[in-house]
Amino acid sequence: MLRGINVSGHKKVKMVELKRLYDSLGFNDVKTYIQSGNIIFKTNNKSISSSELIKKIELTIKEAYGFEVQVFIRTISELEKIINDNPFIELDTSKLHVTFLSDHITNIHIKEINEVKDELEKYFFSDKEIYLFLPKGYGRTSLSNDFFEKKLSVKATTRNWRTVNNLLNIAKSLSK
Repeated sequence: MLRGINVSGHKKVKMVELKRLYDSLGFNDVKTYIQSGNIIFKTNNKSISSSELIKKIELTIKEAYGFEVQVFIRTISELEKIINDNPFIELDTSKLHVTFLSDHITNIHIKEINEVKDELEKYFFSDKEIYLFLPKGYGRTSLSNDFFEKKLSVKATTRNWRTVNNLLNIAKSLSK
């Protein structure tokens, strides 16, 4: 997942170009999902870590487009765990989002989060993700990527629940 491309006319990247860029890096079965920087791919290099893949992709995007983009990688098993561990499954999933973090967090500022969140909003921290239940929508919350990046000192990108599920389904279809 890429943070912040094709949002409000900034950091514009066509998905067909992004697919070609990933192909050029030697990735297999590259698929994109909607215009917001969701790329699913396979790699035959089992010895390369996620952090090495992230650095490689970020550098290639910077060289190709002249701007920096934060990259987030989750494996099929990590996406399955995220979906299976949803603490808000009994709530309206059309109001559910997952904020993906670049690293494990060690210092959560619960008081500061509670001071800015709407009274109807709910959140739950899990590993490198934050589950968000946002009844008024993501566009109206203070619990944004920028907020969490400042408070937690990590990079963040958010996807709605439908997108998270679709990313897993696409990834599973590639693994067959």
